[in-house]
Amino acid sequence: MSQMPFRSTPLKRPSRQLSLDPREDLNPQLKHYIGIDVGTGSARACVMNERGDIVGVAAENIGLWQPQTGYYEQSTTDIWRCICQSVREVMTSHQIDPATVQGIGFDATCSLAVFSHDTDEPVAVTGPNFENDGNDRNVILWLDHRPVEETNKINATNHNLLRYVGGKMSIEMEIPKVLWLKNNMPKELFDRCKFYDLTDALTHIATGNETRSFCSVVCKQGFVPVGVDGSVKGWQGDFLEAIGLGELAEDNFKRMGGVNGVNGRYLTAGEMCGTLSDKAAQDMGLAPGIAVGSGVIDAYAGWIGTVGAKVNLNSDELDSSVAKNDVSQAFTRLAAVAGTSTCHLAMSEKPVFVNGVWGPYRDVLLPNYWMAEGGQSATGELLKHVLETHPAIQEANSVAETFNTNIYTYLNEHLAEMAQKENAPSISWLGRHFFFYGDLFGNRSPVADPNMKGSVIGLSSDKSLDGLALYYYATMEFIALQTHQIVSAMNKSGHVISSIFMSGSQCQNPVLMDLIATACDMPVLIPRYVHAAVVHGAAMLGAKAASTDKDGNSEPLWNIMDRMSKPGKIVRPSNDENQKKLLQAKYKVFLEQCESQQRYRKDIDAITEGWGKK
Repeated sequence: MSQMPFRSTPLKRPSRQLSLDPREDLNPQLKHYIGIDVGTGSARACVMNERGDIVGVAAENIGLWQPQTGYYEQSTTDIWRCICQSVREVMTSHQIDPATVQGIGFDATCSLAVFSHDTDEPVAVTGPNFENDGNDRNVILWLDHRPVEETNKINATNHNLLRYVGGKMSIEMEIPKVLWLKNNMPKELFDRCKFYDLTDALTHIATGNETRSFCSVVCKQGFVPVGVDGSVKGWQGDFLEAIGLGELAEDNFKRMGGVNGVNGRYLTAGEMCGTLSDKAAQDMGLAPGIAVGSGVIDAYAGWIGTVGAKVNLNSDELDSSVAKNDVSQAFTRLAAVAGTSTCHLAMSEKPVFVNGVWGPYRDVLLPNYWMAEGGQSATGELLKHVLETHPAIQEANSVAETFNTNIYTYLNEHLAEMAQKENAPSISWLGRHFFFYGDLFGNRSPVADPNMKGSVIGLSSDKSLDGLALYYYATMEFIALQTHQIVSAMNKSGHVISSIFMSGSQCQNPVLMDLIATACDMPVLIPRYVHAAVVHGAAMLGAKAASTDKDGNSEPLWNIMDRMSKPGKIVRPSNDENQKKLLQAKYKVFLEQCESQQRYRKDIDAITEGWGKK
């Protein structure tokens, strides 16, 4: 678990603005759509025109509170303020006429947002008093690891619905956090709470409606769509009763969103969930009545923003051409959405069960299709942690600043210089005897064990820049090898993944992209909008909502993706047979490190069981 310093006040940085297409002709007659992405650290708004071009992006950093180790909290009040600030900035700075905005789409992290059902006000999630302190900290972030006991209790039930979350419910999901609140919150306060996934909370604030998204409830809250495995109401009352949350089944699960078509409404991605209310429009500086699409979890917006791109790959890698780009192409494309963590998303026509991979989830993006979600608990955060904890980091930052570049670009160049000095055949050769297993933040897939840790073989006393560069390389190698492990597990179970569509800032790291392509032995597609693929996907949700006719029908989301996605560039696996053999050999060591850690813990736990207990 990350040992981050405690912070009693939120971290803030100045807002940022980015024009992604400076040649864009700002024709006021063009229709525009706004995408809003709420990530772990910032809220972003982008404006996209009807051709799918991003006109501009603005971002505002949101507050993050860490009252103690493992606790991560945010505030919907603060998040909404940052959203509105970003929308106003991007509209003003790019001179967009508000009258041209036709639709708005939201995505957000899969965090738990808590409101009072009687006043619709935020409910603080900070113990022990659970009193609002003026910051309305009513969001338990996905990264929060407080409900350890609750997660274990849930998984001990072995309830059938756990089949649809990879066999175990993750501590990152929302039901364990709801159970923690029940176990720690005064009963009279808990009884007043209603619960949302963060993206549903945002569409609620935007429209005033209580609509929920299938993406949110199916992926993170134990909702099984009607008709799947005998599900009648979606929510599983016997499961909630078994884990101690039986009261949430009252009034047809009203506090969770209700039953679809009875006292609730559930939608697939981008279906129109309402229109922008007068108050929300005033907050954003927009006109009321704009169509608002049902939101998705942020990683799923990355899938929307990347896998619809038309690409030309070799026929043995992917059956695709510019002329043909139907939805069946999605089945072969893995979306890897890389940020603080990395999510791996794959669509299938039929349900595919993979141990340690969340899902299969029906209806969460396209009706009647299934999604699976693997993931790495920390990738961007892991790289950051490894660098920040090395003795040479200050020296490396100083040198990088001297060359006016970022630390990652500098270290990549330093590795190339090291290889040249040693007359090494490749950078990989430099790290041939260094074996780093990096589950410092637990394992999401395919082991699905939050207690997994890291291990190193080949550790030396080297405190130099060279030592830092090798540790950094080993971390990238670990990320690539674990990606291979996840893709292999998915394909072994029935998926047909043959290419990886990346998004996020890690796409700009050529060494990491080459490692992933070569370790997985498949091409990696990097989108045109490297920094904005997720928010681009959110804007497409707005476009779908805006296409809704008077009968409630709207354009299929895949058609919108096909039309509005932009081609990117391809990173192919290395042709260096020696590097391939080296990575294959190191993958065997990687698997041994993973398996031996589990075995060692089991052996020690058997010996120490009962120690320190009365």
